[in-house]
Amino acid sequence: MLDKSTILSDALFQMLAEERARRDSGIVRAEPNSPIYDDLIGFKPEGLTPNAWAVLAGVSRTVWADMRRHGNPSRRTLEKLLKAAGSSLAEFEALRISRPTTANDGVGAGVADKGAPDWGSAQLTPLPQVAAFAAGLWGSRDQAIALMELRPGKLCGNLPRPASLARDGSAYAVAVVDDCMWPRFRPGRILAVSPNVPVVAGDDVLVRLKASVPTAVVPVLIKALAQRSASGVELRQFNPDVTFSVPADDIVSVEKVLGELF
Repeated sequence: MLDKSTILSDALFQMLAEERARRDSGIVRAEPNSPIYDDLIGFKPEGLTPNAWAVLAGVSRTVWADMRRHGNPSRRTLEKLLKAAGSSLAEFEALRISRPTTANDGVGAGVADKGAPDWGSAQLTPLPQVAAFAAGLWGSRDQAIALMELRPGKLCGNLPRPASLARDGSAYAVAVVDDCMWPRFRPGRILAVSPNVPVVAGDDVLVRLKASVPTAVVPVLIKALAQRSASGVELRQFNPDVTFSVPADDIVSVEKVLGELF
């Protein structure tokens, strides 16, 4: 008669033998990936493995195993990976918000920073896209500084709101209407803009200018902020490449361009 220990040993041996046979045959028990892992892999640069992507971004290669299991990476990690892929957190969040939330979207704590966001949060209010048009040149014609016009009273539609702008009721979207900031922004791309986020040198900005006469049209410049002082701002345009100054008396506001939505 066999005792319990013999029966258990035989059962364990059989289980290990079956697991070894599955490995040898290439059959493994796969747990489902977290939704955020599957979404992020869609941004992987062509020609790179996930590990090579992590190295390029300057993050630990273990991020993939942690994210696959727990599904709650830190915002800093996502920003680094997306930047290395030529994308942005705003574009990634817009993708996730635009699809239905599932029960597995926000599981575990993994590599998340303390207080990391719930990437499976509920649907947010839409982000309005303000109508924008090319408006010729600003300043000296020799510098070829492209000018745009916003029409705040006219909307092109509503877009999925990035989670990072959930509490920013002043944020809006605007389309790139020319190639003056190529290769930073391509014509037709949609940018997220916030008047509430502080700006520093190096940021992309939308500068609202004072109109010569009262009008519903707002003249704006979308450029890179080189320098800001009490006397005004110094901006850089990429195409053609020119750096120029705008006096403070001509400026209504300097608003941060958060990145491309799509």
